[in-house]
Amino acid sequence: MAKILLVEDEINIASFIERGLKEFGHTVTVCHDGNAGWKILQDEPFDLLILDIIMPKINGLELCRLYRQTFGYQSPVIMLTALGTTEDIVKGLDAGADDYLVKPFSFQELEARIKALLRRNKEVTSNLLTCDNLILDCNTRRAKRGNIDIDLTVKEYRLLEYFMTHQGVALSRITLLKDVWDKNFDTNTNIVDVYVNYLRVKIDRDFDKKLIHTVVGLGYIMNT
Repeated sequence: MAKILLVEDEINIASFIERGLKEFGHTVTVCHDGNAGWKILQDEPFDLLILDIIMPKINGLELCRLYRQTFGYQSPVIMLTALGTTEDIVKGLDAGADDYLVKPFSFQELEARIKALLRRNKEVTSNLLTCDNLILDCNTRRAKRGNIDIDLTVKEYRLLEYFMTHQGVALSRITLLKDVWDKNFDTNTNIVDVYVNYLRVKIDRDFDKKLIHTVVGLGYIMNT
């Protein structure tokens, strides 16, 4: 089952949708305006977002666009609205939504769309590694943080992949040297520090939240 964020300004409708989603076994977090939704999204990840379009402060389209610009396409987004014209649907999709459901709707239809999006997202992301808003595509060997594409050399990719598959683990320079370079590589070299610096320039320098951290006397760790 999925961890879902529901952003709906009409409290009665939000409660109704929340009950239905929980009956299907989902974990649901509910808020009632775009600002509150954005604050929650910055603190924790979700498997799927359900956003009403017409909301105070930040509307659903703006929230979806902001989420995509910051976190990329980690999680699918369903837009809920009473507006069902072709123009409205196109606006929602252009903002980064994956699906569009017009009120009123049945929970069976909503659940079917949730399952389809989660299944598709799992297939698409099976070769993706993520850390906060950093995404590494293991097929194309390209990275993206927020809306910024990052080109990597072969060794930069290998080092970043290693960090992202060992998140939260303090890695010594010798471990990185042996596993990313070569078991027989000279342990007196500073090549690890050089390439970590290359990565920091590419994935951390332009962002307030740093992902690669120095572990004094040991090496490095990647976490949020």
